[in-house]
Amino acid sequence: MRVVIADDQPDVVVHLTEIIEELGHDAVGFTDGEAFSDSISREIFDLVILDWNIRSKNGTPLFNWMCKALPKRPPVIIMTNRAAKRDITEALTAGADEYITKPEVRSVIAARVNALLRKSAPSGAFDTEVSYGLYLMNRLDQSVTLHGKTILLTAKEFELAEMFFKNANRTLSRNNIIKTIWRTPESMASRTLDMHVSRVRSKLDLQLQNGFRIVTVFGYGYRLECLKT
Repeated sequence: MRVVIADDQPDVVVHLTEIIEELGHDAVGFTDGEAFSDSISREIFDLVILDWNIRSKNGTPLFNWMCKALPKRPPVIIMTNRAAKRDITEALTAGADEYITKPEVRSVIAARVNALLRKSAPSGAFDTEVSYGLYLMNRLDQSVTLHGKTILLTAKEFELAEMFFKNANRTLSRNNIIKTIWRTPESMASRTLDMHVSRVRSKLDLQLQNGFRIVTVFGYGYRLECLKT
C-alpha cells in the first residue's frame, strides 16, 4: 500500500519512510505543502501522515482542502509536536483518523499505521481471488481467468493489471504507476511500463466485448475504462 508523508523536517520524513518501508509498504515524502497537495491530487495513496505545521501550507487548511477536493480522502494521521488538548480535539473533530504527538517511539508509529491501513483496506483486498467483471484474478498463482481460459502473467504484469482494475475509470500517471510497480524513478522504467501495458492489454484481451479497455492519456499516463457491454 502507498503512504504519503508531509513534514517540513527532512529527518522526520526519512525516519517515517524507513518505518513505512519496513512494514512492507511504499512511502513518498514531502517537506513542502504545495508539492504535497499537487501530488495527492494526481496520485493514489492509502494513508496520509501530515505535520500540522507543514511549510507553505498549514496543516489545518491542507486537511480541509483534502476533505473537499479529493473524491475519496485516504485516512489521515496528524503527527505534530503540538500536544495541547485543544489541538488534538481540533484535529479529531475536523475528521483526522489518528493523532500522534512527537516524539513517538518507532513501534507505536508502526502499530498505528498498520491499524489504519488494515481498517481502510477495501473489502476483498486480501482475498486469494477477486473478480472484476468477466475477469477472475488469482493472487496465489498470478493468473487471470477469462471465459474459462486461464491466462498466466508475470509478477509485474499481474501487479500492473491489478492496479488498473482497482482504479478503473481513474487516470493513473506514469510516475505513479512506475513508483508503485517498479519502485524506481520514472526515467528508468518508462519504456518498460509501455511494454508491460501493451502485454497486459493483449494477454487479457481488454476490449469492448470483455467490458474493459486501456486508454492512453497522452503526456500523462493510462486509464482502464469500464465499458458497458
